[in-house]
Amino acid sequence: MTDNSFGKLFSFTSFGESHGVAIGCVVDGVPPNLPLSEAMIQPYLDRRRPGTSKFVTQRQEDDAVEILSGVFEGKTTGTPIGLLIRNKDQRSKDYGDIARQFRPGHADYTYQSKYGIRDHRGGGRSSARETAVRVAAGAIADLVLKQALGADYRVRGMVTQIGPHAINRDNIDWDERTKNPFFCADAAAADKWADYLDAVRKSGSSAGAVLEIVADGIPAGLGQPVYGKLDSELASAMMSINAAKGVEIGGGFALSAIEGHLASDQMRAGNSPEKPQFIGNQSGGILGGISSGQPIIVRVAIKPTSSILTPRQSIDRDGKNVDVVTKGRHDPCVGIRGVPVAEAMMSLVLVDMLMRHHAQTGILSQPQS
Repeated sequence: MTDNSFGKLFSFTSFGESHGVAIGCVVDGVPPNLPLSEAMIQPYLDRRRPGTSKFVTQRQEDDAVEILSGVFEGKTTGTPIGLLIRNKDQRSKDYGDIARQFRPGHADYTYQSKYGIRDHRGGGRSSARETAVRVAAGAIADLVLKQALGADYRVRGMVTQIGPHAINRDNIDWDERTKNPFFCADAAAADKWADYLDAVRKSGSSAGAVLEIVADGIPAGLGQPVYGKLDSELASAMMSINAAKGVEIGGGFALSAIEGHLASDQMRAGNSPEKPQFIGNQSGGILGGISSGQPIIVRVAIKPTSSILTPRQSIDRDGKNVDVVTKGRHDPCVGIRGVPVAEAMMSLVLVDMLMRHHAQTGILSQPQS
């Protein structure tokens, strides 16, 4: 098991390295006759693309996606879809000094320990460059979900904290996310982040972030009660993102500090027995591992970028002490471009869970009397 694939019924397998010729993936399980083109996928990639502001890496990549297979006359054929994104702006010479050094906080030492060889150019396979193909696969998942679930469905994400500075949740305006370079839904917080990150970037260091991803219009019933819980699948998906160090669903860790009568999402009669009215959403739209029909809310903690100019203590491959300075073009806060990646992983989990649900219940289930 090499674990380069994700998903069961709707799955993708990614390939490629940061400074290789290209990165790409094969997406399998896509239903036939879904309208699909490169132009439909590209807007998702453009939101993750590097070089869009001074607060992200200045590596200049078009991230132009190419569809190699699985689409005929503008529609999916039900066969595997091959996607390719060519790397165009590698500067491998930036990494010459650390070819034999282990960068603190990076996967250099663990990769060397596991494989006995590593691609030091930009981190190779461990680079966040790989997340571009997740976004491409997630775009297809999102398009499938839009067709299957209709207008009420949407997945959207935002950054809620950079460094020690969090948004004011009373100020949340989702439309604000497109008006600043941080995917921030609080205009006042975005202004503060700009000053803070500018200072962090100029000092040669980096900052962490908290992302929040919300899925609306998800029907009740997705997920399994024990080993295929929706929340465990989402946690696994989010933790697979580079630099992710924590995931919480709904109220998350804060629920441990309040009493049960406040933590419970109480219910009252709704317009139909199948759709009660919930009072609160501390559970983040998931009860017993199964979606409740409420908005699904996931938050992800992203650590500060490990590639920084500040000298740090480490060792080299000979076991000698060294001071490491990482040159090159890096995100001062990798969490910013993590938003479209986390949105993609949410969509990929949801479409797979929807297919698994219908595979189990859609054919043999009988209407309740």
